Amino acid sequence: MEQPRYVTVDVPAKINLRLAVGPVRADGYHEVVTVYCSVSLYDRLRASTAGEITVEVVGPQAALVPLDGSNLAVRAARLLAERAGVASGARLWIDKGIPVAGGMAGGSADAAAALLACHRLWDLDLDRGELLGIAAELGSDVPFALHGFLAVGTGRGERLRPLEAAARLHWVVVPSGGEGLSTPAVYAACDRIREETGWTPEPPRADDDLVGALREGDVPGVARALANDLEPAALRLNPALARTLDAGRAAGALAAMVSGSGPTCLFLAADGRHATAVAEALTAAGYAPVLAAGPVPGPAVVDDGRYPGDEAWHKAMSAADYLGER
Repeated sequence: MEQPRYVTVDVPAKINLRLAVGPVRADGYHEVVTVYCSVSLYDRLRASTAGEITVEVVGPQAALVPLDGSNLAVRAARLLAERAGVASGARLWIDKGIPVAGGMAGGSADAAAALLACHRLWDLDLDRGELLGIAAELGSDVPFALHGFLAVGTGRGERLRPLEAAARLHWVVVPSGGEGLSTPAVYAACDRIREETGWTPEPPRADDDLVGALREGDVPGVARALANDLEPAALRLNPALARTLDAGRAAGALAAMVSGSGPTCLFLAADGRHATAVAEALTAAGYAPVLAAGPVPGPAVVDDGRYPGDEAWHKAMSAADYLGER
């Protein structure tokens, strides 16, 4: 069968409904327990046939994204090619809709999209477990970015336990208007705060209240259980975030928190109509909010250049559906 000339994948952002950060491990990483949720802010990645692996990025924050070998999508394509023994290249084109360095795993999302797109572009036959293993080598959030929907992450966050949920969560997202925050810098600030206060973290555990509220569709219960251990560190590095969080609370959000390592701020609403009202209040206060909802499926093939005239290939095919063929 003829290989596709290009493959286009849409991949969602993630948020951490709960991020519990434990002690530093021997390998330098922190032990974490997190509840991941994919939300409807997307990057689009297209991989097309080429002699080498390159990347181009467009979008409002494109200038903040590296175009060399440090780009996580490039690293993902190269690692996949190495493991699969592929000599072909790929031209990667990314349209950024996820905030850059905003605590929503935009780079990890692009890596997951590159794995899925290049896997199809190069007509490979790796199974889901093999791709997830490659994803884990690339970064702690990449396996969930490939998985999507809702899951508990343990270890560095790379070990996943899928969750079922009845809750539909509506968010107002306020990206930072300035530079992003470095995830390693935020973790380092978290460690410094703990040293200063003399607090020694225990190994983190899953939050049964949050998991139960998600399962039961209890949005106010989810709001009460939201927590992010990195938020104090993000606020220390960017004190202006405290004003943003206060503005969201004043606008009537059920809950407000920094997303992951920040600096994006998240506000949970009761439903879609309430989210619109919160967003309008934040806009009036001078912010530039966007709406998102979740959980949503993980990355999806939205166009397969092998069949450009076939309508069936112009509908979204989730990573789970595609990899289920293998």
